[in-house]
Amino acid sequence: MDIIEELYYGNLNPESKCFDRNSEYGKFIKIISDNEEKLMKYLDSAPNAKEEQQLFSHLMNAQSEILCISESERFTEGFRIGARFMLDTFLLESHSVFKDICEV
Repeated sequence: MDIIEELYYGNLNPESKCFDRNSEYGKFIKIISDNEEKLMKYLDSAPNAKEEQQLFSHLMNAQSEILCISESERFTEGFRIGARFMLDTFLLESHSVFKDICEV
């Protein structure tokens, strides 16, 4: 299939990728996960901490939404920049003082 068919059939999904748990990215994900778990355990054991649990949950959800929006915007901008490169490379006339073939 060509890329347009892949897109049509839903086979392109750039946001769903796996990562190496031993990579720098994986290490930071583990730090976030471990600290979130510790904080939730602390809040679960604290008396009258329901409001704090909700605040933390809202904070994590808002952070997740911001990341999704940022990823979408960066993907879109990167695609547009790539399209501009293609347009400039293949469709716009090049204005250069140098020529591919030298005349003697």
